[in-house]
Amino acid sequence: MPTYEYECQKCHQRIEAVQKFADAPLTTCEHCGGDLKKVFSAVGIVFKGSGFYKNDSRGASSSTTPPASTPAPTAAPATPAPAPKSAD
Repeated sequence: MPTYEYECQKCHQRIEAVQKFADAPLTTCEHCGGDLKKVFSAVGIVFKGSGFYKNDSRGASSSTTPPASTPAPTAAPATPAPAPKSAD
């Protein structure tokens, strides 16, 4: 279940509450009775395992520069196949 943080608009007391998504948000401060407002902050995300970094998906022999282009091989001139000899 997610943890939500609220701040009282009257006394500026901060409160953390573990609530379900379906639960109604808290509205009254338990210290002074003032109005509570949700506080939004950055979410911490941790990526574990391989495949999340640029260098994880490449082999050890690969480099960051593209390989030099090589010229396409030229086709040798075609020579006609010898005609089969017929037996007389």
